[in-house]
Amino acid sequence: MTASLVTPGMQVSTTAKCAAGEGTIEVDGKIVATTIGVFTIEEGFGVIAPQKELVSPAIGDTVICEIVKLNEKNGEAMILAVEGKPGSIQPNHLYGQFYVTGIVDRYMHQTADAVRRRDVCRALIKEVEPVVKIDFRERDDCGVLHAICPPCGENLVAHQDGDWNVKCNACGYQAYRALADNFAAGWAELEQGASVLNNSGKRWGSAAEAMFGKGPSGRATFIAEDVREDGRERTYFRFEGEGGSGRGSQRPRHSPGCKLFIGGLPREIGTEELREMFGKFGDMSDCVVPTDDSGVNRGFGFVTYSDKSEADAAVAELDGHKINGRRIGVRDADSDDKKGKKDKRKDPEGAKLYIGNLPFKATEEQLKEVFKGVATITGLNIITDNAGKPKGFAFAFVKEKDKAEEIVKSVNGSELLGRKIRVDVAQQKKRSNINNNNSGGGKPEKSSREMRAMREEEEDSKKRKRRPRPKKD
Repeated sequence: MTASLVTPGMQVSTTAKCAAGEGTIEVDGKIVATTIGVFTIEEGFGVIAPQKELVSPAIGDTVICEIVKLNEKNGEAMILAVEGKPGSIQPNHLYGQFYVTGIVDRYMHQTADAVRRRDVCRALIKEVEPVVKIDFRERDDCGVLHAICPPCGENLVAHQDGDWNVKCNACGYQAYRALADNFAAGWAELEQGASVLNNSGKRWGSAAEAMFGKGPSGRATFIAEDVREDGRERTYFRFEGEGGSGRGSQRPRHSPGCKLFIGGLPREIGTEELREMFGKFGDMSDCVVPTDDSGVNRGFGFVTYSDKSEADAAVAELDGHKINGRRIGVRDADSDDKKGKKDKRKDPEGAKLYIGNLPFKATEEQLKEVFKGVATITGLNIITDNAGKPKGFAFAFVKEKDKAEEIVKSVNGSELLGRKIRVDVAQQKKRSNINNNNSGGGKPEKSSREMRAMREEEEDSKKRKRRPRPKKD
């Protein structure tokens, strides 16, 4: 068979042709590569010869690694090479874990106080299975070999200044690193290694303790001043309708009468639909439909025009307009109406009738046709739910108030779209009179809540009746 270069995860053969050998595994009757190399079939076994020799670190080996992850008390480094063993490192040995106690011979509050992400280090292999564990503390040649300045990106140099042992000559940044002897020296041998700057076994000074006492936020690295700052006024992007609680995040003020409140919106109406509906009346400086945490609109929205005449035109045409079966309300958002000072909307004149057992597909025109020649409809409202779907009943107002009973007898039981509708005089809501001295001079009428409380109290009293106890001798 002709040799071919394969990569991990590639199907190289099937179990019908060969068995899984070195560098391959069997998965559902398929032979799959686990390494990069040249695939061949030798004596019935599929074998992959690595293009580059694979290296497995052993306990006691020294590795070059890069810090890639830091937690409060532990971290993880990616192993770049095993010293003295050239070759590729297998995926299960690619990352080594370490603890804060294995970094340097000093008490460290957290790992980021001794090493930082992107630091290149030398470490000692302590364990290989089940995961690779590394240590920087046991030998002076282990520790940070190369580090860059977090604020500006320049290389750090060894410099002792109290608690700190590294410094950036570009921006003046100072910090502490668990230095190896060859820090910033490459492979050159030094007469005196940089590890002496770690001050092993010594207590921290007042400057470090003051920083540690501030917690993680006190250790934050502040980026140096942006060189692109040229004195021009800064502008920040903001989503339309975005606001906040701070004083600086308030919406721009608008002229009186230009901002409209739109209530009664169906759930499927969003900002874009509202913009399309109100955009024909003029230029809008703002348009938003607030939503809840799940992204569903809250049933109302706001529109702001640049001119009051445009807002008035929108109110005149769209107030009371129906959207998906729901009647919306449009009014001045800054008026007293939104605070409940507006007079209650009056019902149309005439007798109010209840119409039940309505087909869900019934329209106002079809319902008016039922009353044609019997009564004059002054108002009609088919009741819908929050999604705009009819609930199966409606209320109608007829001009002939004194003939309500006759109208009911005439249309009650009429057939509409295959269903017999039920018509009756609508019952007026009973309101409790708060003042004892009502106009009728009688006792105030009790509300349904009061009546329910009285019934529950009566039932509880029956349950609490005690049984007579037998007399003791």
